[in-house]
Amino acid sequence: MHNCIRVLRKQKGISQETLAKACGVTRQTVNAIENNKYDPTLALAFALARELDTTVDELFAQDGNTG
Repeated sequence: MHNCIRVLRKQKGISQETLAKACGVTRQTVNAIENNKYDPTLALAFALARELDTTVDELFAQDGNTG
């Protein structure tokens, strides 16, 4: 699964730390998700999508499906 968290976060001018605090996780967790080393829980995926003003479907794409 790939995600566009880094791209959307940078477009909004939000740091990993700021996004992490808004979602109740650590900066390291956001970093791991952005680097496809950790799959977030469903609750965290919804929190990330909410903070980045997008949907979970748009935030995450399964391999081979770029949207």
